[in-house]
Amino acid sequence: MDVSNGKNMLMLLLFAATVTGYHLGNEYETNNKRFPENFMFGVATSAYQVEGAWNVDGRTPSIWDNMTHENPAFTPDRSNGDVACLSYYKYKEDVQILKAMGVKHYRFSISWSRILPTGYPDQINEAGITYYRNLINELRDNGIEPLVTISHWDLPLTLEKLGGFQNPDIQNWFPNYARVLFQNFGEQVKYWITFNEPRQTCMGGYGYGYYPPAVHSEGLLEYSCAHNLLRAHARAWHVYDKEFRPSQNGKISIVVDTSAYVPASDSQEDKIAADTKFQFELGWYANPVHFGDYPDIMKSRVAERSRGEGRSQSRLPEFTEEEKALLKGTADFFAFNTYSANLVQHMDDPPIYNPPSKWQDIGVNDFQPSEWANSTQPSWFKIAPWTMRILLNWIKDHYENPEILITENGLCTDDDNKRINYIRDYLSYIRDAMVEDGVKVIGYTVWSIMDNFEWQLGYTQKYGLYEVDFNDPNRPRTARPSAEFYTKVCKTRCLTDNCID
Repeated sequence: MDVSNGKNMLMLLLFAATVTGYHLGNEYETNNKRFPENFMFGVATSAYQVEGAWNVDGRTPSIWDNMTHENPAFTPDRSNGDVACLSYYKYKEDVQILKAMGVKHYRFSISWSRILPTGYPDQINEAGITYYRNLINELRDNGIEPLVTISHWDLPLTLEKLGGFQNPDIQNWFPNYARVLFQNFGEQVKYWITFNEPRQTCMGGYGYGYYPPAVHSEGLLEYSCAHNLLRAHARAWHVYDKEFRPSQNGKISIVVDTSAYVPASDSQEDKIAADTKFQFELGWYANPVHFGDYPDIMKSRVAERSRGEGRSQSRLPEFTEEEKALLKGTADFFAFNTYSANLVQHMDDPPIYNPPSKWQDIGVNDFQPSEWANSTQPSWFKIAPWTMRILLNWIKDHYENPEILITENGLCTDDDNKRINYIRDYLSYIRDAMVEDGVKVIGYTVWSIMDNFEWQLGYTQKYGLYEVDFNDPNRPRTARPSAEFYTKVCKTRCLTDNCID
């Protein structure tokens, strides 16, 4: 198929879908082309969400321990990750589940405060080192590639008390921590992630305040958080590149999170609005690590609105030329998490308000049509798998067609048939993008292998291919039909019963 004609047809379908509310899946045929032999099918978890053992073997509190202990009402079920899924004790059982599924990689994170109880490398907790070394060795012994996230939201409380991501010293704290991991695990780990979803760390932690430390400072502290985090990422990348890559030969990147942002109509104004939304959400973190600086539209809009607010400088910090050079090219592959999508339309520029907000800075209207299927939990989670192809092509076009590893995608639902359809349909549109558009997707990761502590929603949300009984002190895992479906996909590299190579 001619790629340009394919894109034109895709845009026609997109326009028909957006203006009529029609769901493309109604007439869509699942892609029957087998995934490449080396395609990485995997599953994911994170330390705080599954490990438990929150105060065992030298681990000290993280910001999530502190928040859920000091303010139990932070989660609707007044829960926390103290016990979670008991993966600290059940990791061998979990690895056998992974092996039976036939996954090629397991994405998990390391608890910073389990490795460095003070947050600093002045004290290395050997029990923590032993736990993760055992997990990594167990994975490799069973033919599963570890994909390790260095920091997945659970900043040590000791560092938060010093300002956390508002303290520029995070640029030293983080690479020093990362160096300890590279020294201890780098011979066995070939895929590293510095930070998971930094947009949520900063927007959630310092913007809207829905994550610890729950500071509400939209358009201000969320920008300074991102600035410090990005510089910390770059320094950790260079530590690996200079000190460890020559002998360990691994790859290291950062995981950004994004929805697909689709023009609400075929008008040029809506297309520009959708691109602006992409730049402010995805480009906020992806542009600096690929090109060395924030998107131009982000810099210009925040600067203009800052002047209108009477400020002497932009609320969006500036990188020095040295920092731009340090940041540029610090992603060995493009890693992202995605779950849903929004339509985006042009609107008149919002008036200048104080205090500011990132929503005002972006200046577009985004929404989810009521006609789109709902996940059943939570209400904001609309299912629109056809938008995955739009998202992948946007990344391809804006970041020089990089190798892409999808590090999270999955459905929160009580209806496991919906989960099966969701995974199948998203994978199908991914395969379409690979075959027809030349997008270089190298892997796909389901969130999650099992139900777990879903952050501010506690245990009320179910993403797992495996159900976990949180009323049983042993936390037994039970395969859902979606686990059986994904097992078949992993082993056959096929979404249908009649695949072609």
